[in-house]
Amino acid sequence: MVASGGLKAALRSLVQGTDDSARAPADRLIREAENHSPNWFWQTDRNGRIAYLSDKIVAVFAVAGIDPMGAPLIDVLRIAGGEATPDDAERTIAFHLSARTAFANYAVVPAASGQSDHNWTVSGSPFTDPYGRFEGFVGTGTDMAAVQQSDATITRLALFDSLTGLANRQRMRMSLDQTLAQPGYDGTALFLLDLDRFKAVNDTMGHPVGDALLKQVAQRLLRTVGDAGLVGRLGGDEFKVILPRIGSRAEMVTLAQAIITALSQPYFLNGAAVSIGCSVGIAVSPDHGATSDALVTNADLALYAAKDAGRGVARFFNDAMLDGARSRRQMEDDLRRALSHDQMRIVYQPVVALDDSRIAGFEALLRWDHPTRGTLLPAEFLGIAEECKLIESIGEWVLRTACHDAAAWPGDTRLAVNLSGAQFTNPALPAIIANAVARSGLPPERLELDLDEDSVLRDIPAAIGTFSALHGIGVRIALNDFGAGQGSMSCLRRVAFDRIKIDRSFVRGIGDPEGRNAAVVRAITTMAETLGIDTTAKGVEYHDELSALRDLGCGNVQGFVYGEPVDTAEAAARLLAEGGALTPRGPKAPRLPRTRMLRSTTIEVNGARRSARIRDLSANGALIDLVDFDESAIGTTLRIDIGGGQWTAATLRWAEDGRAGLHFDLPIVVERRVTIRRSTARGAGE
Repeated sequence: MVASGGLKAALRSLVQGTDDSARAPADRLIREAENHSPNWFWQTDRNGRIAYLSDKIVAVFAVAGIDPMGAPLIDVLRIAGGEATPDDAERTIAFHLSARTAFANYAVVPAASGQSDHNWTVSGSPFTDPYGRFEGFVGTGTDMAAVQQSDATITRLALFDSLTGLANRQRMRMSLDQTLAQPGYDGTALFLLDLDRFKAVNDTMGHPVGDALLKQVAQRLLRTVGDAGLVGRLGGDEFKVILPRIGSRAEMVTLAQAIITALSQPYFLNGAAVSIGCSVGIAVSPDHGATSDALVTNADLALYAAKDAGRGVARFFNDAMLDGARSRRQMEDDLRRALSHDQMRIVYQPVVALDDSRIAGFEALLRWDHPTRGTLLPAEFLGIAEECKLIESIGEWVLRTACHDAAAWPGDTRLAVNLSGAQFTNPALPAIIANAVARSGLPPERLELDLDEDSVLRDIPAAIGTFSALHGIGVRIALNDFGAGQGSMSCLRRVAFDRIKIDRSFVRGIGDPEGRNAAVVRAITTMAETLGIDTTAKGVEYHDELSALRDLGCGNVQGFVYGEPVDTAEAAARLLAEGGALTPRGPKAPRLPRTRMLRSTTIEVNGARRSARIRDLSANGALIDLVDFDESAIGTTLRIDIGGGQWTAATLRWAEDGRAGLHFDLPIVVERRVTIRRSTARGAGE
C-alpha cells in the first residue's frame, strides 16, 4: 500500500516541523505508532473517500475480501455496539465531513462481515493546502481495550440521548458552535421542533407508550433529514436540527414541511393508532444571529409563532417576533400589577335549565380592564399568566371573589368556577376551597368546579384523591368542554364527575338533519343519565339550538342566546325578576351568508298575488317587507318570484313590524339570482 504524502506531512508538522531534517524521525514515530500501539491513521480526499489507511486496518478488511482504499469513509465504518441505532456513525460522521468540522472519539466497527469483534474509536480534523484550500480530513483511530470501551460508553452517554440515540443538548450545542466558527458558513439553519398533542398521549396512554412514540419520531426525523443535517433531542418532546449547507429558504421550507408531514402520519403503538403533529421554528445565520445563543433564542421565538399560528406549521424568525416577545414581557409586567390595582373583574354567564327556562346558576368569567388595551378576555392573557406562574394567584382571587358574590344571590343558585391545571395539582387545593366557602358563607353544595381533561389525566391517582377530598367538602365537580379532547371518555371512566359540559363544537349545527352532532349529543346525554351525571351544553347562540338540545335530553344550557355575561348586581336582579325566568335573545337560527338588496318581487298565497320587496336573500331564505303578515300567519306556505320569473316555494317563519322571514323549501343559487338582476339592470341603463 502506498501512503499519501498529505497524511505524513500533516503528522510530521505536528511532531517536529516540515523541514527535511525532521522527516526521518517523523516517519519513525509514525511507523512506531502504527505498529506498536493501538493507534492507527487515516486520511480522506475532499470527497470523503479514503486516501490513506494504516496497514493493520487494511488487513482487517482484507480478511473479509474488501479493499477500503478509495471507498467513502462512512461506508467503511459503522457504529459500535451491535444493533444499529438512530445515531449510527455514518450519519454523525457524514455531518462533520459535510460541515468540515472536527470530531473526536466516535466508537465504530468495520463494515465487514465477521469483523464485528473489532471495536475502534475515530477522530478527525479537516486540513487545507498552503493556500487555505480544503484538501480533506486527516485523523486517527484507536483499537479499544475493555477499559477503553467503557470510557467510550461514558463519553457516548454524555453526548447522546439515552432514549432515542440522537445527539443530546450538549452535543448539539458543541456542533452548532463548531459550525458557526467555520469561515464562510453563512446560511446555516437551525430548526427547533416541538411535538403537538404529545402530552395528551403521555397522559392518556402512559409514559412507556410516550417513550416508544419518541423513538419512532427520532427514526422519522433521521429518515427525513438524511445527511443534510444533524438531528438531536433536547429533552421531552423538543428536537433540534442543524443544517450547515441547506442553501435557499425555499429548500428550508420544503424540508420543514416534509418533517411536519412525516411526523404527522399515524403511529401504531400498543395496537392503537396515535396521531400527533409538529411545529417548527427556523433561524438562519447570519441574518438571525451569528452565535449559538442568538440562533437558539430566535428559533425559539419562531417556534412560539408557529404554535400561535395554530400548530402544524413552520415559521421563520423575523424582527416582529422580537416586538411580540417584548409585548409579552410588558403584558407579564402589567399582569403582575393587575390584581393589586383592581383591574380584574368577574362577569357571570347564566346557566339555564331547559325544563323551565329558569336560571339554575352562573359561570364566573374573568375580565381584565387593561389601562391601555381595553377589556381583555382570558384567552388573551391566561397563557402568559401560566408562563409567569401567576395563574394560581389569579385563579384563587377569582374563586374567593366569586364565592363572595354568589353568597348574596337568592335561592340555591349554583356558581361554576373554572380551575387551572396548576390550581388542581396544588396539594393545598381542598384547604383553599374549604376556606373560600367558609369565609364567604356560600354553602359548598352550591359551588361547582370546572376542570379540563388535561388537568385530570396528568396524574390520575392524585386526581382521584383530590376528587375525594373535594366531594368531602361538599362541592361539585364538572368536566369542561367534554368531547373536545382525546381523553374525555377516559376521564369519565376513572373519576367521579357530577356534571359534564358538552363542548360548543357539538352544539353548532345540531339542528341540521344531515349532520351527526345531534346523534353525538344524544349519545352523551344518554350516557350521562345512565351514570347519574348532569349535563350542560356550552356556546348556545340560536333558538333552534335550544329546542334541539331540549329534545335530545340535555339538562342545562349556557351561551349568548341569553345575552352577554353580566356583573354580580345584574345577576342578582335577574334571579329576582320573574322567578329567574329568562327569555332567549338573538337570532332564531344560524343563517347562511346573505346578499343585501332592495328589489321588488311578487309573492303568491293561496292563489292570490301581492307585491313585496326583498331586502336580504340567501340560499335558504329571504327577508321581505311591505307585506301585511302578522304572527298569526306564521307557518303559511307560499310562493315567491326570486328573479327572472322563476318561482320557489317557501314557508313563513316569522313576521313583525311589517317584515317577514321566509324559509325556502329547496335551496337556491344566490349568485345566479344576483347575476340575472345585474345583467338586466346594466342592459336597461345602457
